[in-house]
Amino acid sequence: MANKNFLVGTLIGGIVGAAVALLFAPKPGRELREDITMNTYSMIDRASDLQEKGANWKDTVYEKGSALTNKAIDSTAELTRSVAQKTEDVKESIEQTLQKKRHVEDEAIEAAEAVSDKLEEVADQIEDETE
Repeated sequence: MANKNFLVGTLIGGIVGAAVALLFAPKPGRELREDITMNTYSMIDRASDLQEKGANWKDTVYEKGSALTNKAIDSTAELTRSVAQKTEDVKESIEQTLQKKRHVEDEAIEAAEAVSDKLEEVADQIEDETE
């Protein structure tokens, strides 16, 4: 009886195993190679697209980087010119202020010398009258 059950179990197991093997068996060699070839070409196309996108991104980044570099150079040059012009304007303003002050000082010195000369004249007159 044990042998009979063993044989029946083996037979049923073999049938179920064969059915499962047929259901889940891989594709025939030709179909499998075709699928692999198609998938390979598909992956090559995707890689090519990605490479093209990468090249486009590189070009875009380079162009934007160059544009920003040129803008920075232009801004720096403009700022330098602006600072130089403002510095020159302040320098001229200071020079004009100093010239005005020197002119006022020169007039004050001349006035003081004139007063000094008059005082000497008056002192000489007083001295002459007292003698």
